[in-house]
Amino acid sequence: MRYEIIGEPLPVVICYVDSGETLITEKGSMSWMSPNMRMETTTNGGLGKALGRMFSGESIFQNRYTAVGGEGLIAFASSFPGSIRALEITPGNGMIVQKSAFLASEAGVELSIHFQKRFGAGMFGGEGFIMQRLSGYGTAFIEIDGYAVEYTLQAGQKMVIDTGYLAAMTESCTMEITKVPGVKNVLFGGEGLFNTVVTGPGKIILQTMPVSNVAASISPFLPHKND
Repeated sequence: MRYEIIGEPLPVVICYVDSGETLITEKGSMSWMSPNMRMETTTNGGLGKALGRMFSGESIFQNRYTAVGGEGLIAFASSFPGSIRALEITPGNGMIVQKSAFLASEAGVELSIHFQKRFGAGMFGGEGFIMQRLSGYGTAFIEIDGYAVEYTLQAGQKMVIDTGYLAAMTESCTMEITKVPGVKNVLFGGEGLFNTVVTGPGKIILQTMPVSNVAASISPFLPHKND
């Protein structure tokens, strides 16, 4: 498979696949394609995995697009202004990504549910108790809210991240929640009660415009039922 990502801040990934090659995507992610791309809707792994994907913010069903009779073209556009990043997934080198980040992947990549080991990390960290795990083998494409910034953390190296800014991390990283110190900082600092702390080794991808922050910013200007 060959691909190109164009069009930030409203990006699209255009994939060129060989005959017989298959790409997997969530419901509604396909934007345009050549006529020889055959679509099949499937639970892709059975009911158990389908329900797991549902709890991680994705659809129960996935669509499989296969090129028939020659090279095919298929495009997947981002649903929110930001970035699309390609992740190379290999056995033992999976990625943990934010809820609903998955856009599309090669057929060898498996999308599954990932529970935070520490309950507090999910309840207070802003990334959600349930995240998504990408494992297997192949290229996967994820959506980033805003611009993506990458860091490689050494063993024991930490990064303190505000709520919602963690987009993805390698599964070798660990994540925990720390409380913002000081009553005055909590009451008047405007940064919330908790921060997310990610510890290496591994790569992290941060995002500059979390959709939750955007929603909170525009909410006061939207009409409400009681208005």
